Amino acid sequence: MHGHVPEVAPEELPERLPDGALLDVREHEEWSAGHAPDAVHIPMNEIPQRLDEIPEVDQLYVICRSGGRSSKVTAYLNASGWDAVNVQRGMNGWSSIGRPLVSEDPDAEPYVL
Repeated sequence: MHGHVPEVAPEELPERLPDGALLDVREHEEWSAGHAPDAVHIPMNEIPQRLDEIPEVDQLYVICRSGGRSSKVTAYLNASGWDAVNVQRGMNGWSSIGRPLVSEDPDAEPYVL
C-alpha cells in the first residue's frame, strides 16, 4: 500500500489518551516485556481477523517497536475506514521520553523488547 500514512511523534501525543486509543501491534513477547498501561494489544498478523476488537475511538494511535509495522497497520486500517495515526519511533520513542511502561510480569521491570 502506497501513499501518505499520518504520523505523530510520541512527544505530541496527549498526556492521557482516551480508553482504547492506543493500539499496540507488536508480538506477544514484546507486549509482555513492556507496554503502555492502557494500550490494546492485537499483533499485526492478527489484525485482519480481529477487526471487530479494535476500539471505536475518534482517533486511533497505532504503535509497534520502532514504527515500521505500525505504519503498515495504520495504512491498512485507514483503507478499511478507521481514522488511524502511526506513532513515530514506536515504543522506543515512547519509552525514551519517559512515558509509562508496564510489564505482564509483576516481578520484572518493564522494558521495550
